[in-house]
Amino acid sequence: MGEPSTPLGPVIEVSDTEVGRQGWERGRDSLERGLEWVVLVLMAALAVIVVLGVGFRKFGAALVWYDEVASILLAWLTYYGASLAALKRAHIGVPTVVRALEGRARVLTIAVSEAFILAFFAIVAWAGWKVMVVLGGTSLISLPWVPARIAQSVIPIGAVLFIVAQILSIPDALADDGPSELREAEP
Repeated sequence: MGEPSTPLGPVIEVSDTEVGRQGWERGRDSLERGLEWVVLVLMAALAVIVVLGVGFRKFGAALVWYDEVASILLAWLTYYGASLAALKRAHIGVPTVVRALEGRARVLTIAVSEAFILAFFAIVAWAGWKVMVVLGGTSLISLPWVPARIAQSVIPIGAVLFIVAQILSIPDALADDGPSELREAEP
């Protein structure tokens, strides 16, 4: 018997596992692209603001808001960049040691480290939320019309993004060869 077909073409059988894996990878890729754009925009904005701040200061007309906004953008860049690094499994670690482990020891090591990382960032997200609540009706010093909550929102948002990125990258950690970025980087 030949392959089953429909008026639109042959029927392709796909298992639920493959569909789930494709959805997982699609979500991971979408988050990666989104974070790359956010990081790119934040880097460009920070560069423009720093250049403007230096230029205005050089000509004796310092921008009042420059230091505060540049500091906030740097914090945002740090949190969103950390989430992108987590998604690519590019944070400090010892992948060679983990890759050298086999079987249960490898899975246990990965599970324990992931549990610690996820717990830490869950605490950071909770603490960041508490900070936002405490800030209530306060605003930035140099831009009184900007609520301080906006500036500090990066803490819980960045922590949750880090958790999501870490979870989405677990298949890379469990892969036999580790993440593709590490394979390409090693001699």
